[in-house]
Amino acid sequence: MPPETPVVEPATQADLPAITELWVRLARGQRTHGSSVRAAENRETMRELLAGHLHTDGLLVARLEDSIVGFVSFSLERGALELEATRGLISNVYVEPAARGHGVGTALLEAAEDALADRGAAVVVLEVLSDNEAARRFYRGCEYEPYRVSMRRSLEDRSENDTHSKEDG
Repeated sequence: MPPETPVVEPATQADLPAITELWVRLARGQRTHGSSVRAAENRETMRELLAGHLHTDGLLVARLEDSIVGFVSFSLERGALELEATRGLISNVYVEPAARGHGVGTALLEAAEDALADRGAAVVVLEVLSDNEAARRFYRGCEYEPYRVSMRRSLEDRSENDTHSKEDG
């Protein structure tokens, strides 16, 4: 028998504790891909941020057998610069490992895209850690393309052979 189809629906206030715990799992998992976000230490801050998404109808959950197995948070981009197109931002997508591969992530992503399109977004952007190949493969499969590249450098690992300072002299 095929797995149950996920039900994607707006989150409720009662869902907030469970979604917050899913975010903590997301943050812990991202640490293995180079994220420096501390999971447990940011639990309360994220609960408040997720409550803000809940208030603006930018928080959806996926349920299987009445259990929350994933969530997505999203918004329209708000900034000081005028843009050619209204951009939707997907800030978090998480699916419990046991529910992956059954269409839950795709259902969440499509529901967020539909909500953003209904609000006037012409394009959707999201971030994924470069080391998270599984997530990058998932997003490519959903027709997302690389858009912007962030680069970083640890300042703790600099040596006296730093070529940047030697080239200036």
